Amino acid sequence: MRSSGPQIILVRHGETEWSKNGKHTSYSDIPLTLEGERQASSLKKELSDWDFKLVLCSPRTRAKRTCELAGLLDRAEITDDLTEWNYGDYEGITTKEIRKTDPTWTVFTSPTPGGETPDQVAERCDRVIARAKSVNEDVVLFAHSHVLRVLIARWLELSPVEGRHFVLQTGTLNILSYEHESTVLISLNAETFRNDPRR
Repeated sequence: MRSSGPQIILVRHGETEWSKNGKHTSYSDIPLTLEGERQASSLKKELSDWDFKLVLCSPRTRAKRTCELAGLLDRAEITDDLTEWNYGDYEGITTKEIRKTDPTWTVFTSPTPGGETPDQVAERCDRVIARAKSVNEDVVLFAHSHVLRVLIARWLELSPVEGRHFVLQTGTLNILSYEHESTVLISLNAETFRNDPRR
């Protein structure tokens, strides 16, 4: 895609049983479903069109498996900075369940007992962004929904709370880059199904 500088490709891992059911998944190592594996495999051809100078990946199995099926795990640097938002006591629980006791709860705007704050997640994202900018060439990141939503907000020079405005589907490509000197979001939730006969 046309832009005025290097591109950062964000890949949310493929579907898991917990992501399918809306359960908050941070440190739990939930494997990809068969659909998640298909999603991840479908990314390989698209990502082969890029010449990435840096591949960063979360240490969680679902992210590493997605990176592997996309053909890039052998080049990946594993970093804790891309782990999912730590949900603390809300690990494995859906928003609907949390709202039985806290009716207005969201991870972006409400306390998460035993977990991270938006600012703590932003600190990690800022380190990843600094690393990507230092390469000054195309980069790809394999990670998770909420951490990538905060990363998009920080790339756009917004508060981490503004990540609430971006929704990332499993197994999709999302592209950050530049227009002139401004950091921009070029694409959100791009899917690649060229080789899937069902579509």
